[in-house]
Amino acid sequence: MNRLNMKMTAATRTNTTMMAAKVKSKKAKRKQRHERQRRNIYGTEERPRLAVYKSNEHIYAQVIDDSKNEGKGHTLCAVSTLTPSLRKDLESGANKEAASKVGASIAEKCKALDINTVIFDKGGFIYHGRVKAVAEAAREGGLKFDFPLALKE
Repeated sequence: MNRLNMKMTAATRTNTTMMAAKVKSKKAKRKQRHERQRRNIYGTEERPRLAVYKSNEHIYAQVIDDSKNEGKGHTLCAVSTLTPSLRKDLESGANKEAASKVGASIAEKCKALDINTVIFDKGGFIYHGRVKAVAEAAREGGLKFDFPLALKE
């Protein structure tokens, strides 16, 4: 073997043994974003967290007090497109119309519990479409959205 052949085999060997980067799924990326956001978002009794989750068929919103249950949180009220009072009026649970009804309903429930201010937790989702529709309907229903204390400074 001459030197030229050795260089080619060495170069070829390094190209074939390189590891490809592991590709994360959309769900894993969303969970990673949510964990990163949750480091700064913490609901209290005076200012609970309004958490939104969307699936392909439904949307869910719940108001959570994270200071209870040893930091695990306590759900104060929840509404989704599966709630019987909303479900009968909806054609689909996966559109902006349904999301805005969920937002209006969660605002009504918060008002009944004397909750005026919440911290919005978009659950790792982009603030667009159905998530935005829930937030805007909740604001129109009278809820005030506050920023987490860590982001105010």
